[in-house]
Amino acid sequence: MPDDRQNAIYRFALVFLFIAAGFIAVLFKIVRIQWFERDNLMEQVDTRTPNATTIAPQRGNILDTDGRLLASSIPGYYVYMDTRVPSLHQGGDTLFYRYIDSIANGLSRILPEKSATEYKTMITRSFNHRNGKSPSGQQRENGTYLKLCPHRVSYIQKREIEQLPLFRRGYYKSGLQFVESPQRKKPFGSLASRTIGTILANGTGNTGLEKTFEAELHGTDGLALRERMGGKWENVPIREAVNGYDLVTTLDANMLDITETALRGCLERTQADWGCCILMEVQSGKIRAICNLDRNTDGTYSERANHAVTRVEPGSTFKTIAMMAALDDGKVELTDTFEVYKHGWKYLDAKHTDAHAKDTVYTLRSALAVSSNIAFAKMILKSYDKKASKFVDKLQSMGLRDSVYSEIPGAQKPRIDIPNDAVTLSRMAYGYSVELTPMQILTFYNGIANDGKMIRPYLVEQVVDGGEVVRTFDTETLKSSMCRRSTLEDVRVSLHDVVWDDNIGTASVRTWAGRIVDYKAQSKRVHIAGKTGTAQLFRNGRYQSREHRMTFVGYFPEEAPQYTCICMVEHPHNYPAYDAGYDCGNVVRQIAERTIVYAGHYIIQGDSLVYQKNK
Repeated sequence: MPDDRQNAIYRFALVFLFIAAGFIAVLFKIVRIQWFERDNLMEQVDTRTPNATTIAPQRGNILDTDGRLLASSIPGYYVYMDTRVPSLHQGGDTLFYRYIDSIANGLSRILPEKSATEYKTMITRSFNHRNGKSPSGQQRENGTYLKLCPHRVSYIQKREIEQLPLFRRGYYKSGLQFVESPQRKKPFGSLASRTIGTILANGTGNTGLEKTFEAELHGTDGLALRERMGGKWENVPIREAVNGYDLVTTLDANMLDITETALRGCLERTQADWGCCILMEVQSGKIRAICNLDRNTDGTYSERANHAVTRVEPGSTFKTIAMMAALDDGKVELTDTFEVYKHGWKYLDAKHTDAHAKDTVYTLRSALAVSSNIAFAKMILKSYDKKASKFVDKLQSMGLRDSVYSEIPGAQKPRIDIPNDAVTLSRMAYGYSVELTPMQILTFYNGIANDGKMIRPYLVEQVVDGGEVVRTFDTETLKSSMCRRSTLEDVRVSLHDVVWDDNIGTASVRTWAGRIVDYKAQSKRVHIAGKTGTAQLFRNGRYQSREHRMTFVGYFPEEAPQYTCICMVEHPHNYPAYDAGYDCGNVVRQIAERTIVYAGHYIIQGDSLVYQKNK
């Protein structure tokens, strides 16, 4: 008997130990899941939950500096009809045939891409295929739904379609279904379209600011489970979507319109391949306007590529850079003279020629005004022959070789290499064998306007969430001083002559028989200083004598610079009538005259404008 009792105790103890071990194992598993495996398991829930669907957040808006919409997502819907729903096929198909004519007529009125007959034929074929009557001619989307319209419909159109006979009965009676797909709209059309950017079909940024600020604009996806509730399948959120932030840009819609209008007029007149124009605030670095227009096959122009951040050989706008380097290094003075020749100047195996060919002598100051290639080739050789690395080092110290960060995807770095021979060095003086983007050229000239302080241009001021500022972008200084004060003054007076010396300034006036017949960048309303540039295009392994890139870059008003502007035009087809000072300078002049009044820096008094220093 005692043995039986002892055996029972042993068995009870054994069972207890098994239960205790199981309990401990369960506790251990709970602790392990809760503290060590929870994050991993939650990720698996997000991605592997049966019937889980993603809830797309609302993409943030892109605004101009005054809060006007530049890009926004508006509701859009694809409309489908599921002709398989049982109610359409019950009672001898009477429900379907009773309403098909009304549906077809209504769709034709709301969506006039097809006639009522075409809608009726399309829907009936799909319906009959469900009944096995017409295996040919089926038009289904994903093998299930008939897509009634190839493009998105608006919210108003959606509401009108929902009120059509039969469709107003809902999905289970009619098969009507809408799939929400927001549309990205640009209320100002083509204005800065390429810079604002585009999005892909899946809603992610593809180009421009849409791509650079994808993380901020997109937001965070939500997650929902599809469950049957009250006899219907509903999406039950298990994680709410977080809408994207808004971007407040530095762009000004009015200035964008001013800039595009002026550039488009120049391109249509010259029939150039493309044109680019940028308007920047001198002291802040804010880009107020940017325009890139490419010529289409039908002769019209539209925004297709961002030339503002694509590097090119700058041509004579680089002369100002070479001049600043030599002056600041003490290699030359503004009064130094250089002899030029009507038939060009041969140096080693290269021949340098001038557009305004004559046998004469120029000072360095007048050489910039008339844009003499010969004088600048001689100037750079006098200053840096056999010391090419010193020249490039000087450009480095001036900030020319540094990459100017841009919010535009694909922005290219400058290419300024140490030349291997004197011929290459001499050509660098007037803008060949080097490459800069229009944005980088603008940044340099803006430094001249900004008392020698080079700042980074930027396009986005703030990231905003529901009115609350999440992030702010401020002015960033690249070089506190590009050169000595005396050098800066010498450069400024030389750039003044380019526009205001009626005898030789390449951006001053057009004359005939000694009389002024037209004005280039010279304006009676606002003083502009700047530099022209013309470069032959390099194609098929050689420079083309009849294909050019024209540029004018300058700042205004000269007495107290507020804005810097560059206009670049590629391959005008009005050869030989092209003129960088007239074509590109005229664009900058139009922009300056309209912008300076719009911005309130000038007031009109009689027939002239008077600068307001307190603005």
